[in-house]
Amino acid sequence: MSFLTSFTENVRKFPEKVALEFIDPPLQRVTYAELDSLINRTAAYLQGLGVVPGDRIALQLSKSLEFILLHLATVRMGAITLPLNLAYPPDELNYFLEDSGTKLFFALESSKDKIQNILPGLPDLQGCIFLEPSKPDQFISQIAKSPSVNLQSPTASLTATAVIIYTSGTTGRPKGAEITHGNLSSNLEALHISWGWQPDDILLHVLPIFHVHGLFVALHGALHAGATTIMMREFDARKTLQTLVDRRCTIFMAVPTIHQRLLDVPDAKSFNLSHVRLITSGSDRLPDEVFTGFQKTFGHTLLERYGMTETGMNCSNPLHGERRIGSVGLPLPGVEVRIVNSEIEEPLPIGEIGDVQLRGSNIFKGYWNQPEKTSASFSADGWFKTGDLGYLEADGYLTLCGRSKDLIISGGLNIYPPEVERVLAEHPAVAACAVIGCPDREWGERVTAVVVLEKTESASGEELMRFCREKLAPYKSPKSIVFKDGLPRNAMGKVQKGELRKEICSGIA
Repeated sequence: MSFLTSFTENVRKFPEKVALEFIDPPLQRVTYAELDSLINRTAAYLQGLGVVPGDRIALQLSKSLEFILLHLATVRMGAITLPLNLAYPPDELNYFLEDSGTKLFFALESSKDKIQNILPGLPDLQGCIFLEPSKPDQFISQIAKSPSVNLQSPTASLTATAVIIYTSGTTGRPKGAEITHGNLSSNLEALHISWGWQPDDILLHVLPIFHVHGLFVALHGALHAGATTIMMREFDARKTLQTLVDRRCTIFMAVPTIHQRLLDVPDAKSFNLSHVRLITSGSDRLPDEVFTGFQKTFGHTLLERYGMTETGMNCSNPLHGERRIGSVGLPLPGVEVRIVNSEIEEPLPIGEIGDVQLRGSNIFKGYWNQPEKTSASFSADGWFKTGDLGYLEADGYLTLCGRSKDLIISGGLNIYPPEVERVLAEHPAVAACAVIGCPDREWGERVTAVVVLEKTESASGEELMRFCREKLAPYKSPKSIVFKDGLPRNAMGKVQKGELRKEICSGIA
């Protein structure tokens, strides 16, 4: 059963239930029946613009009902959504739109001056439509004029591409990962079972919706379950805690940065979150201190899971059972995980660190128009190479040790940055840190720590290096400490180590 088939079934079962509610201006609330009608009218609107199955429709819009309607209508009619980060500058936009052969591009009215110069150079682009979600009547009244079309079932097969999401491009230009209808539905069903989604769940949604986490895992997950989603357009820590309490939300999904900000609210302990049955963390490694901080402050054990753009969700700590600190848990139903030697791709024994590879119906179709890179991303026997390093424990729990490209090799010895970062984070003066390898003539790479200090604390580089030497083998301990006011992060809060290497390593090599 496809994702949109399950949504249609929920429309039949819960027509008057609130599906989506935006709680900051412009305030909007739609029931399942209303959402279904709006999706069909949006599909008719797109058909009127010449959209046919397989066409790419790019969306660079704020978190809004307009974005959701255009996305779901596009997928329902068998075309392909291209969600784009609002932070992308014109040069990057030009690449995404040209590479994907986008037919229609929906962008913010406020971005018009910035991006209109790139539009004439895009041969496949047939139209760019500027919207202003702060004025919702503009679009809603327009699609209301369109006759509703009967598109209750998706016109595309499960093997057809539903969404293209571009990767971050850490090894060259970004690649467009093709996510199929089958990928979406299989992953949603696995999470539905693993996380115990129910129609009476209320999800508080604070994430961006151009990304797998916010769009597929959170929003699609709630619609698949027939649940209600409370949407916050902009994250605010105190308002988030207050909304979780006031609206009796049962599910909350976030990234470690957001969880840390909740802990930083001065009177965080005064918010009673005992009614929230599930709080997940993903998109970046969950620091141990945030894991334990949530237990002490809110009485909640965060559920850490593991996903990727190309695969959706792969592993999760259990809903009922041990949520192991530092681990991303067990493979989801239908997902297989193995750890292999990077050189000969032979499976490694339990407990040994190696390359993480995956197999299952959640794995993407391939990279858009890049068959060579697609082929290189799979092993000879069909396993997807994640680029992550990790190890399996005897009971099946997976622990990640960083990206293979982040592995530091110093004097022929492997050093896994998360291990060093965990130690540094124990120092009371360290607010945040990232460990990278910088070129070194003698050792090949030098362990370098980039540190952000707590505002009220101080520490010298020598003090922090000595602290690490007391807890780590000498070869693992940082040889250089660089202090910064903040770490570069992407929209999901993940530290961009590639940016740090460009900035830091050239200055100290």
